[in-house]
Amino acid sequence: MNVQFKKGVLDLCVLAMLKDNDRYGYELASTLSETIMISDGTVYPLLRKLASDGLVASYLQESQSGPPRKYYSLTVMGQKKLEELLEDWNSFTASVNKIVGGVSA
Repeated sequence: MNVQFKKGVLDLCVLAMLKDNDRYGYELASTLSETIMISDGTVYPLLRKLASDGLVASYLQESQSGPPRKYYSLTVMGQKKLEELLEDWNSFTASVNKIVGGVSA
């Protein structure tokens, strides 16, 4: 998949994954790397950026199988940003599909 496509949608993907459940960093990285084939190392700087922007909050929680895990949750500001990004995404993909919809490879 085109790297530029991936870079442009990562914020949306992470925020969407946090919409209903808090998740720990490795879980987010693992799911994203399996689904859209990015390296695990791409996710952690993104999480730090989202946290510094006030879109996600983090907390440590004890783990039964090792050290405490750092969990991330969506803030109120993050929820609003997710809604904005989803609206933009849906509008953008609808526009692109109008153009490329009839084109086959």
